[in-house]
Amino acid sequence: MAKKVLMKGNEAIAEAAIASGCLHFFGYPITPQTEISEYMAKRMPKVGGLCLQAESEVAAINMTMGAAAAGSRVMTSSSSPGISLKSEGISYIAGCDLPCLIVNVQRGGPGLGGIQPSQADYYQATRGVGHGDMRLIVLAPSSVQEMASLTAEAFDLADIYRMPAMLLADGALGQMMEPVDFSAFPKRELPEKTWAANGHGDARGKNIVNSLYIDPKVLEDSVVERYKRYAEIEAKEVKYEEYMTEDADIVIVAYGITARIAKSAVNAAREDGIKAGLLRPITLWPFPKAKIAELADRAKAFMSVEMSMGQMIDDVKLAVNGKRPVTFYGRTGGMIPSVEEIAKEISALAESL
Repeated sequence: MAKKVLMKGNEAIAEAAIASGCLHFFGYPITPQTEISEYMAKRMPKVGGLCLQAESEVAAINMTMGAAAAGSRVMTSSSSPGISLKSEGISYIAGCDLPCLIVNVQRGGPGLGGIQPSQADYYQATRGVGHGDMRLIVLAPSSVQEMASLTAEAFDLADIYRMPAMLLADGALGQMMEPVDFSAFPKRELPEKTWAANGHGDARGKNIVNSLYIDPKVLEDSVVERYKRYAEIEAKEVKYEEYMTEDADIVIVAYGITARIAKSAVNAAREDGIKAGLLRPITLWPFPKAKIAELADRAKAFMSVEMSMGQMIDDVKLAVNGKRPVTFYGRTGGMIPSVEEIAKEISALAESL
């Protein structure tokens, strides 16, 4: 029997990173993710790694870029406004085709907002985390076990496709405690980092890590090549969970901690005779648009449930493509929707069909 350890979500991320071979961590404290830095500070010296609290978020992301350029498995973490400060560096990392893991344990916003859990950084993670034509692989855990296993998966995906990946969690998952099995990580075949600028000893030609292109045609070719990789990711790496969607008239789309609440609401709706189901995106990018389009051929309506004023709903609408109505229910500012609230919205939607 695999040994399970009771851990806080933030600590599970840190331990999973170490178990995945992460040897460099650069961060800056901000609630509700500070435990990641604290855990790394304790554990990294014991495994021969380096944990450094940078003087700012800007410094932390640039240190991350330097370690990634040298071929190290490297991670940085922050919370919402801290990720905003890292955005320029994230774009540089994408432009240099460097793999790394960026963790965002979201808090309410905009501005300093509050320290309560939120999902209001969906746009930032999937649309505007950095300037230019670029993407991040974005994974959204819904349990402490997934905080760990998706950390391992994100590192592998970043290495395979030579690009930054983001683990998009929230303050509730970061602070809650659940059992974690660290032996349950998927194993991926990883490419050798022949591109790394890590010294060559005259055994090979020098490697140059760069995101500046003076010739616009060369830059265009670079971006087009990168988007070919993005297309491959969209074809191969989409992840989602389905729950009672086979005969569902109403499909709830929710991710992260909200999906767990929505699943209980689906159960409550079923008890009331309403055929509800849940589609939980695990990859927010690539988004499971093909699966939602398939469900739109047989479901009668969709509801996006989020801890925001409505951001993922845009992707749900694009996937449904006008075939069925798409409604929204959300709480924001750090408020968490209850099972009863969501069940009430499902009932009201069922009555309108």
